[in-house]
Amino acid sequence: MGILNFFRQPEGGGRFDIITVGGATEDITLETKEGILIDNKDDVLRQKLLAFEFGAKIKIDRSSAFFGGGAANAAVCASRLGFRTRALVAVGHDERGERIISNLRRHGVDTGLVETKRGSESGFSFLIVGENNEHVVFSSRAANSELNIKKEHLSALAGSKWIYVTSLSGKWKDDLNRIFSVKGVKFAWDPGHIQLNAGFAGLGKYLKRTDVLKVNRDEAIELVVSHKAYKKRGRKFLNDVKNLLKVLKLWVPGIVVVTNGKYGASAFDGREFYHQPILKERKRVDTTGVGDAFGATFVCGLELYRGDIKKAMHLAARNTASVIAIPGAQNGLLIEKDI
Repeated sequence: MGILNFFRQPEGGGRFDIITVGGATEDITLETKEGILIDNKDDVLRQKLLAFEFGAKIKIDRSSAFFGGGAANAAVCASRLGFRTRALVAVGHDERGERIISNLRRHGVDTGLVETKRGSESGFSFLIVGENNEHVVFSSRAANSELNIKKEHLSALAGSKWIYVTSLSGKWKDDLNRIFSVKGVKFAWDPGHIQLNAGFAGLGKYLKRTDVLKVNRDEAIELVVSHKAYKKRGRKFLNDVKNLLKVLKLWVPGIVVVTNGKYGASAFDGREFYHQPILKERKRVDTTGVGDAFGATFVCGLELYRGDIKKAMHLAARNTASVIAIPGAQNGLLIEKDI
């Protein structure tokens, strides 16, 4: 009997382990060595900038197209690890939408909640990947912005152990109100930039219901300084991840996780701080989707290891290293037999 059988439900019915909510896209990637990384220390919210010569014709070394989107990435991640997973996303009535749905099904994700929006195009992301494999993402939400959590979705959401919420657009406040009204489930939340722009004032009531909050360091800073009590705190305070974790934990009853690029990830449960260094990948090819991989794997790890944060973070780091080694946000994700 495999380790995951304790959490799986019988085929054809019963409760899902995870339902992911948010975006599904096709990612178009352009790789180039002609970008210049600029240290922008004067702006704590934009400390690194990737710049290109104005008016220049930029040489592209390689291009590719893969699937992405926060909810799709998280769903594929959980499904590949053996969890019974559904995705609540919206796609356009187009060929790209058909490809997105087919990709989810190919990875064993239930698509019964996928909404197809007639007259709309499916979302896509345009990524520029620099010399050191860091990236800038230009995102077209398109049909993703038309995702509408309806009353009939609520019973489906209640039929899951976890709801994993990713970046939302459109009438996202209405969607969050409905999502976080569901009882008897656990909430993991990886908020997008639209949500983070609302600051603590707009997100506080949802944070109170969150069992796992996952943000990167820059997002954590943005959220912390949105509160009047921390608005004027200096760089030294804000660049200390432990300070960020402490503040965020004041607002979140569950576990707070902050990822920090090459410096690994840290977590705080109110009692103990945890730190997970990055694991050396076979090769560093593409960092797209690593945040989604870490967050979704961490939640799966909590289930696998019965709440052991240290083990969950290590598994998340393993999956992140695997994703980085292969182009695309989903192609390198671990599968059940890998663990």
